[in-house]
Amino acid sequence: MTELPEPDDRGSLDIDPAVLKKIVEYAADTAPATRHRARTVAGLGMGESGPSARITTRSAEEIDVRLRLTLVYPGPVRAAVAEVRERVAADLRRMTGRRLRGFTVEVDALQADRATGPETTRVR
Repeated sequence: MTELPEPDDRGSLDIDPAVLKKIVEYAADTAPATRHRARTVAGLGMGESGPSARITTRSAEEIDVRLRLTLVYPGPVRAAVAEVRERVAADLRRMTGRRLRGFTVEVDALQADRATGPETTRVR
């Protein structure tokens, strides 16, 4: 059996920022307090949009994340954002070995939880 060279001599692994972005958005999307919101263009429904992230690589091991998301209403915003941060940091660490250095969240909407929100009917 051939012996492998030392890890430092084998090469390096580069992870594209688009991959980091997908990991962050998926982690945020799976948090219980986040919701998708309806997208509209000129008043026409264009489906839904989930969390959206912007990634800035600070070093080979650290990244900054700017995240836009919609949260459930009513609910504790600070606790929800803290949970999202923990999920994002854990997933990044587990999947890529990167640490979350900076984390900025912009809550662009609050959406009523369907389980507790009022039942409304739509005209068709």
